[in-house]
Amino acid sequence: MPIDFSNLVVAFQAVVPMFCLMFIGVMVKYFDLLNAAELKRVNRMVFRVFFSIMMFYNLYTTNIATTFRPRLIAFALGALAVVYVCAFAAVCLTEKKPKRRGAMIQAIYRSNFVLMGIPLIANLFGDNEIAVTTMMVAVVVPIYNVLGVFTLEFFRGGRVSFPHLFLDVLKNPMILGALIGAAFLLLGIPVPKPVLRPLAQITAATTPIALIILGASFRLGSTKEHKAQLAACVFSRLLLIPGVVLATAAWLGFRGMEFATLISIFATPCAVAGFVMAQQMDSDADLAGNCVVFTSALSCVTIFGWIVLFKEMGVL
Repeated sequence: MPIDFSNLVVAFQAVVPMFCLMFIGVMVKYFDLLNAAELKRVNRMVFRVFFSIMMFYNLYTTNIATTFRPRLIAFALGALAVVYVCAFAAVCLTEKKPKRRGAMIQAIYRSNFVLMGIPLIANLFGDNEIAVTTMMVAVVVPIYNVLGVFTLEFFRGGRVSFPHLFLDVLKNPMILGALIGAAFLLLGIPVPKPVLRPLAQITAATTPIALIILGASFRLGSTKEHKAQLAACVFSRLLLIPGVVLATAAWLGFRGMEFATLISIFATPCAVAGFVMAQQMDSDADLAGNCVVFTSALSCVTIFGWIVLFKEMGVL
């Protein structure tokens, strides 16, 4: 059966803008417009200020009745749990070095949902239709953080303090922004329009800036020592996991915005945060960094393919 050309156009329009912004970041790095220290500070600002404001604004301006999707939340968390357990078991059976184990497990289960998932939904459905995805960020990101710290701490032989872990999650700027936004919404606390307007402008600027910084942050490490491990992580992150999870979601009847949100969670590349955590927690940072670089580069093809496939199937 021939492919509907309009589905190719939709997929193209969804994927290309993200990678254009990342390419601008690559050019920023190439022309040395930001050095490593400056890039780190800008990245910190985007994470601590821009993302927290974006989460606050999107949750504060949302309609809970239409964005709260308990079935979607249950499926996403259930699928994430299965992916994590399977990744943990498979990596422990095939990889002997503890440092690599932590980096591989995190690369397999943890996607770049925030940086690439939100713009993917915006490109598919419009900037005004990302409320459901933003709500899922507030659900999925804390789980990512908890599992990431637990995994890396476990494989470096440390002890995990769950009260400390819980406080660390609460101190995450995105989670703080989401909690404050939800509190303002539920308590009916008004935000004056002259204040809300700049918050909307910062929200609109957050994703483009973050993608540019992501492109400028790419560092290609040596792959000689971990070619097999890198290949396994790339295959799992971009093909195996989305193939199984998305096929299951389609079979269970998820469609449209909800299905696209699942694509943004399970088909996007490895999270940049995974590389940062691997550096900080004595894991294999080179392997973690290469997983981010290779999955980010190849995802322009795989995400395009998933969108075309499920558009052809009538799921999207």
